[in-house]
Amino acid sequence: MYEGAVQDLIDELGRLPGVGPKSAQRIAFHLLAAESADVGRLVAALQRVQAEVRFCVTCYNVAEGEQCRICRDPRRSLDVICVVEEPKDVVAIERTREFKGRYHVLGGAISPIEGIGPDDLRVKELMTRLMDGQVTELIIATDPNLEGEATAAYLARLVNPLGMEVSRLASGLPVGGDLEYADEVTLGRAFEGRRRIA
Repeated sequence: MYEGAVQDLIDELGRLPGVGPKSAQRIAFHLLAAESADVGRLVAALQRVQAEVRFCVTCYNVAEGEQCRICRDPRRSLDVICVVEEPKDVVAIERTREFKGRYHVLGGAISPIEGIGPDDLRVKELMTRLMDGQVTELIIATDPNLEGEATAAYLARLVNPLGMEVSRLASGLPVGGDLEYADEVTLGRAFEGRRRIA
């Protein structure tokens, strides 16, 4: 334990997701040794994010205005929505440059263990977006884990009566992976999602 301001900094850093006590201590001492201009830029960046960044009123991605850059882009297709759990998932999909539609960020996944149900997510907002009849396909891109699968199944049951196409991202073996290290679920999905080679 350290005294005063140092311990307060370690405690605050330790509250960040993915930062354990050792990492918090390492970051704190890095900041103590850093130039004051470097620390000033970090403080300014944190204050700017706090003041300027919000969630898009349409898709709930991060935005610096009312809408995010994707929802403002007139080149993006209005008839396909990709549902993701968090804004970081939008970034991951955008890096592929394969998807040209719009997004909907749920803000998490259904997790009964953590007390998160459909009402805790932005499911109602999604359904409101789907009611205008403009969307013809919903792509569910939740994480391939228990919570993501439960969320995908729930959304599919909810949306299927609307008569639109509902699909789920394929999952399977990663490029560069070895079959011997693949778990049974991943290998099973790879077989289900196999495609013909011309």
